Amino acid sequence: MAKPPPNGGQTDLHHAVKLREERNERWRREGERSIWQNLSMIGALGWLIVTPILIGIFAGRWLDRTFETGIFYSGALIFLGAVLGAYLAWHRIQSK
Repeated sequence: MAKPPPNGGQTDLHHAVKLREERNERWRREGERSIWQNLSMIGALGWLIVTPILIGIFAGRWLDRTFETGIFYSGALIFLGAVLGAYLAWHRIQSK
């Protein structure tokens, strides 16, 4: 016997359709965002991606100089910063 889906029997597709309808209704009610709001969102996303990468660069270079490891820590922390930045940007977009 199959288990009922979570969310009180709603499927993921039903939830996605409902979310889309709510967003469409909000768009009809509030209208299009201004160009300045769109530009500020782009700027915020840029900083969300760039900041963890820069922190990874500086921390990695410091660790590499401290432990004399070439670029071992720099490479790893740049990659982790890029992954964290992408996650933060994705999370920010999903919350809007």
